[in-house]
Amino acid sequence: MTSSSAADGRVLYEVDPDRRIATITLNNPAQRNSYDAAMRDSVARYLDEVAEDDDITVVLLRGAEGVFSTGADMNNAYGWYGERAAGNGDRPAKSRPSQRRRLTVDRKSFGFYHNFMGFPKVTVGEISGYALGGGFEMALMTDISVIARDARIGMPAARFLGPALGSLHMFFHRLGPVLARRMLLTGDIIEAGTVEHLGVFTETCDPGAVTARARYWAQKAAKMPADGVVIAKEAFRLVEQSQAYQGEEVASYLFHAFGTNLQFAPGEFNFVKTRAEHGTREAFRLRDAHFHVPEPDLG
Repeated sequence: MTSSSAADGRVLYEVDPDRRIATITLNNPAQRNSYDAAMRDSVARYLDEVAEDDDITVVLLRGAEGVFSTGADMNNAYGWYGERAAGNGDRPAKSRPSQRRRLTVDRKSFGFYHNFMGFPKVTVGEISGYALGGGFEMALMTDISVIARDARIGMPAARFLGPALGSLHMFFHRLGPVLARRMLLTGDIIEAGTVEHLGVFTETCDPGAVTARARYWAQKAAKMPADGVVIAKEAFRLVEQSQAYQGEEVASYLFHAFGTNLQFAPGEFNFVKTRAEHGTREAFRLRDAHFHVPEPDLG
């Protein structure tokens, strides 16, 4: 068993050569395993190592301390795009990124998800606690996904960036058009158990069983011939690209770049402005209060 971690320890990497399984762990539990660009790049580097290692057949993706991931770190939403240098060179200028900057960064960001979706080795997701935003996308992209019934899933960023977020083709293909529209048009966060009957995930189980069941599936897949797995994964990718994902790579980053440049009408919730005025924690509370609609009393 060999292990390593990114420089700051927020992404852990472990290889079990006897079982031919690599494990990547998002290790930012204080932030519910949300990730910034540096963490995402660390995951990408470890995935590259797995892809190039002939002795590894399966990669298991998980989060530390019982939480998969709450997606991109929104404490600095525009930080993903970098900061524009001020004219006098003293300090970065605080301004919204240009559309060209959005497109450049989003193209790279969605390249990560695109590559993960078409990864040449078997991917297994161990999903507990929360799988939100980019974490939800990665959970859906894994070949074999084991999720706790009480895990909370969704795309809450749709509530402040609009519904044209994420890998839209993948959402419609994996969730189905009805559920995809419901989740994107409302930003609802739901429990995985409520969609268990739809077969969205490979296995939905009790929270205490997720780790063992994910490792069980990883070990089963790792028994397969390594060359056969790689050939199959490329075949699967070809079928999905020809049937479901035509134009997906461009559509995803294009709509995300446009969606992060919204103009808000009076009465609409502007998360970025609210966060700047009240802080991130209060902005999330105000967001949830704004979008809360009580269920009708049919009694």
